[in-house]
Amino acid sequence: MPSRANIYGFKQLGVRYLISVSAVGSLREEYVPGHVVIPDQLFDRTKGIRPATFFGDGLVVHVTFDKPFDRQLSDLLEQAARGAGATVHRGGTYVCMEGPQFSTLAESEENRRRGHDLIGMTALPEAKLAREAEIAYATLALVTDYDCWHPGHDAVTVEMVVKVLQSNAMLAQEIIRRVVPPIGSGFDSPAHQALATAIITDRRVIPPEKLRQVELLVGRYLSD
Repeated sequence: MPSRANIYGFKQLGVRYLISVSAVGSLREEYVPGHVVIPDQLFDRTKGIRPATFFGDGLVVHVTFDKPFDRQLSDLLEQAARGAGATVHRGGTYVCMEGPQFSTLAESEENRRRGHDLIGMTALPEAKLAREAEIAYATLALVTDYDCWHPGHDAVTVEMVVKVLQSNAMLAQEIIRRVVPPIGSGFDSPAHQALATAIITDRRVIPPEKLRQVELLVGRYLSD
């Protein structure tokens, strides 16, 4: 998944709000397959092979990422999910692993010991890139399985995941239909000014080629 290209393309189109729909495994008994979760935190267990920034190479930028999901966008998503009749849980930590393999039992148990609530493979680096692109971001997490920790369930299989996803596809579409109108009325997000105080490098020493690459993202902060 070329996340960096996708997020940059959204920025080119003028996107200011972005909702991801993610299939996840549950690390908590109460997050049952078929339920919907609106997480509020991320834990990164990817291995650095996915490009996670637009910057570097002569331009140092450190965006704030303590709250990876936009609260107001998550509020609207929760309201839409409840209105669509979903069983919704608000909050929780989504731990993002590299994949494509599922977790080992030891990894699943360690993630639970750390207090994580969900596990998936897709929230990062896209959430980081969305922040760098100053796009408000939230996730609609669809629980498909209990990972492999649950003693009453078999190991995760693709068939299991796809079966639950198919049953939830119409629900996810209805949630998105419901959330678009209130987003359309617009609201300000801290993400929309994420780069305002994040650029470290003096413009005078940024390589011209790098400036051309990221003009869409940082141009308004580096104009004379």
